[in-house]
Amino acid sequence: MNTQAIDAQAFSTWMAKRVGQIEAVLDEVLPRRDVVPMRLHEAMRYAVLGGGKRVRACLVYAAGEAAGRPSKMSESAHRGALDYAAAAVELIHAYSLVHDDLPCMDDDDLRRGRPTAHVQYDEATAMLVGDALQPLAFELLADMPISPALMSQAISLLARAVGSQGMVGGQAIDCESVGQQLSSDALTRMHRMKTGALLEVSVVLGGIVGGASSSTRQHLATYAAAMGLAFQVMDDILDVTADTSTLGKTAGKDAAQNKPTYISTLGLDASRELLASLAEQARTAILPLGPGGATLAGMTDFFVNRQH
Repeated sequence: MNTQAIDAQAFSTWMAKRVGQIEAVLDEVLPRRDVVPMRLHEAMRYAVLGGGKRVRACLVYAAGEAAGRPSKMSESAHRGALDYAAAAVELIHAYSLVHDDLPCMDDDDLRRGRPTAHVQYDEATAMLVGDALQPLAFELLADMPISPALMSQAISLLARAVGSQGMVGGQAIDCESVGQQLSSDALTRMHRMKTGALLEVSVVLGGIVGGASSSTRQHLATYAAAMGLAFQVMDDILDVTADTSTLGKTAGKDAAQNKPTYISTLGLDASRELLASLAEQARTAILPLGPGGATLAGMTDFFVNRQH
């Protein structure tokens, strides 16, 4: 019997609650519109609070639940630390989207069903939005009510995940690969950096806040590696199977820009097989966590069944 099975309705309720929770946290930590410089702060709020699935935040919360709460940490402190970690990864994600959409990068004019930040405001403001969101994320990690040692680990891991060996490096490889046919291994390496790194560190941050043991952290890391890649594979599938109104962003953009994807490299059927394999790897990785991994198992199902 699978002790990690979670009822679809129960998971949907859990996720809706966590999405509402992180929206409230983000609204609180972002500078108000009436604080100088007002246009920048308005644009920051536009970029962050404009919807989104909040999967990275939910991964923080789910991993935090799986890891449990340190005996010496109060429930309110645990909740506050998870809130700040979840907000940090969402701020980093929002910054990356704003910069990715710029004319010098992907040159897109639609994000989350609305005009992108540089279209709504201007290119300079959009650049500054990303520049401001990134340090705010690290400020939140530095304010988490956890031990200095764990705080240092969290800051270091997030910095590494989004730097030249992670998200930014993956984006650089993506830009350099337009018009090229990458091998499956090269494509995987790019996506583990560009998309997977931030998703992976979201899980690890939840484990850090929960004071997870080294063995639990390893199970979480293995799960996160599989899910980080699965998310990108599903993104590539949706880019060719869903329409713009469903996605909330321009469909077919990767093919139009001649970017290497799992579809162009492996084909649609093989990409779906890879997605199923990665999902199974993720589920297997968290079996040792027992019932505590139920919500992470629910996140796996959400990732592979999402429509946008």
